[in-house]
Amino acid sequence: MANLNKVLLMGNLTRDVEMRFTPSGMALAQFGLATNRKFRDSKTNEMREEVTFVDIEVWGKQAETANQYLSKGRPVFIEGRLKLDTWDDKQTGQKRSKMKVVAERIQFLGGGGGAGGQGGQGAQGGGAPRAASRPQQSRQAPPAPDQDMGGQDAPPEDLDIQEDSVPF
Repeated sequence: MANLNKVLLMGNLTRDVEMRFTPSGMALAQFGLATNRKFRDSKTNEMREEVTFVDIEVWGKQAETANQYLSKGRPVFIEGRLKLDTWDDKQTGQKRSKMKVVAERIQFLGGGGGAGGQGGQGAQGGGAPRAASRPQQSRQAPPAPDQDMGGQDAPPEDLDIQEDSVPF
């Protein structure tokens, strides 16, 4: 029997991107996404809205591009997979878990609007890219803000990949 783990989400960022690097130098970006669902209540026949908040994790070059161009309120389309993180709570000793989406592809939507969907002005002001402190400089320019960032999976931390050996 085949398995499939695929998630498609469209929504707005609930917070600015948080950028980190692993000890091996791999970029990791995390942010929240809000998706809305409108439906008619069968009992009252009124239109209702339900909001779902999802934590998103992005790795590698896509993480750096997301950090540069995304900010709170920005609409995006995410294609990825579900991942369940589990850990022991240090204070209570109980097992904890959290479901998140690992983005394999991100497409920026809209014209760079920030909170409230206003065109042109992101939360960083003027839609200018944010700089990320990183261990080494990239030789490849990131895609334009309204371009697709492609589907890249995060390689394991112990894998040493040279940029010259990557075909894209």
